[in-house]
Amino acid sequence: MICATAERTSRPGRLCDIVDYAAQEDLPSVPWLRRLPQEPVRRDARSLSRSTRITKRVMDVVLSLVALIVLAPVMLLIAMLVKVTSPGGAIFQQTRVGLNLRRGDRRQADSHVPWEAHERRTQRRDRRGHFTYGRHFTLYKFRTMRNDAERDGAQFAVEGDARVTPLGRFLRRTRLDELPQLWNVLRGEMSLVGPRPERPEFIEELSEQIPDYLQRLGLKPGLTGVAQVVNGYDNNLESFRRKVAFDLLYLRNCSVFNDLRIMARTFRVVCSGQGL
Repeated sequence: MICATAERTSRPGRLCDIVDYAAQEDLPSVPWLRRLPQEPVRRDARSLSRSTRITKRVMDVVLSLVALIVLAPVMLLIAMLVKVTSPGGAIFQQTRVGLNLRRGDRRQADSHVPWEAHERRTQRRDRRGHFTYGRHFTLYKFRTMRNDAERDGAQFAVEGDARVTPLGRFLRRTRLDELPQLWNVLRGEMSLVGPRPERPEFIEELSEQIPDYLQRLGLKPGLTGVAQVVNGYDNNLESFRRKVAFDLLYLRNCSVFNDLRIMARTFRVVCSGQGL
């Protein structure tokens, strides 16, 4: 697990610190991303202009619907190949954490209330369930691993992962395994462009290791994004740190023009077969 091997960071937990971190640590530059005025600092999707929010949603609905119709034969073929090349279902379903527009961390807020109030709040929260970090939803993708890949519990995929099937390796490299998430986009659980949604099993650990990790939940998760184009798949703590820097950089520069550029870059990545 990450906690056992990674060194904790002491950087201040502010949005601008993460963006500065991206520049100071010699991360890959993003010269094609148009920089927007930095004031006021964006905290979440509510910081976007109304026109940007509406246009993004219209693009999500129109483009995902068109893509689902046009790519339906391809998706049907992939589903058949997944079924015949390895035991198990063609579509893999997994719980992910989506948009979170709550201010602050409720766990930290609990430490500043009287003990009696804290006890009452804890009891109410126990009745509601555990702290979820954001809105949970079911993510869909083509299965790329063996059916028993997580019999020992949730774990990150790594390069050369033996659990990945031969067909799954091709689907991951070409990103074709992500096509079913167009349905998530159409439903409004995801956007075409945004931070990748993370599994709830990993979020608490990552948020303790990486400053402002939860800030990236301020935007609706995306099918693609700056981090996916530049950073690729994540399999260690340092790559997750880079991903957070890119995600928060996107938050500060989120615009329809940048979304179109990111989608164009994604198309190039898919055609070139770059990825895990």
